Amino acid sequence: MGNIVAIIQARTGSSRLPGKVLMELAGKPMLMRIVKRCKKSKLINKVVIATSTAKGDNKIEQLCKTNDWHCFRGSESDVTDRFYQASLKYEATIVVRITADCPLIDAEVIDDVIKQFLNKQPDIDYCSNILPHRTFPRGLDTEVFSFEAIERSWKEDDNPEWREHVDEYILHNQDTFKLDGFLNEKDYSYMRWVVDTEDDLKFIRKIYESFGDSNFGWQDVINFIEENQDLLKINKDVQQKEVK
Repeated sequence: MGNIVAIIQARTGSSRLPGKVLMELAGKPMLMRIVKRCKKSKLINKVVIATSTAKGDNKIEQLCKTNDWHCFRGSESDVTDRFYQASLKYEATIVVRITADCPLIDAEVIDDVIKQFLNKQPDIDYCSNILPHRTFPRGLDTEVFSFEAIERSWKEDDNPEWREHVDEYILHNQDTFKLDGFLNEKDYSYMRWVVDTEDDLKFIRKIYESFGDSNFGWQDVINFIEENQDLLKINKDVQQKEVK
């Protein structure tokens, strides 16, 4: 099956909500919530936080040390290089990309995407639940790469804006990479569970205040929202930043 390493992309320098990854959700930093939820995966062998060498990210490294988490520090802007170097260091053969603005990330969804990737081997390089289109709430995004796909991107991609996002070179070269997607039966793509703004944070805090810890699944959140439809109004007007 190989060495499956989840790399959580985390930094404090968010343009829209600086320091969001360390903001509290029910008394714990957001990053801690994400790490705990990723560690519930039955298929991931190791969880690594990949942050930058920027001074502001010293706090992330300190949180990792305090909690005995694996931490890698690399380029702030060239995230492709950061992922590649982290993958090398931790000897990943399969890389799972998670971003640290997704505090409702779900181990069951992660494992479903990993299983699909493994079941399609050796015929695919990449699998995610955002292809061929999004059916999960934004904020459950899970991307699975072969190490070879990350390495190819690292070697070949010369677009600085794409290299900020790891996956852009692959998604823009679907004729040379073999891609696959994982769809949910019901479309929940209209829901926004990612944290980019104060309104997003307010929405997520309502969820965590209700459940009180990290021991709940994404379907529990769906059920809670369906019983409390007004929650979706909190961040319904937030526009997602587009990649150039």
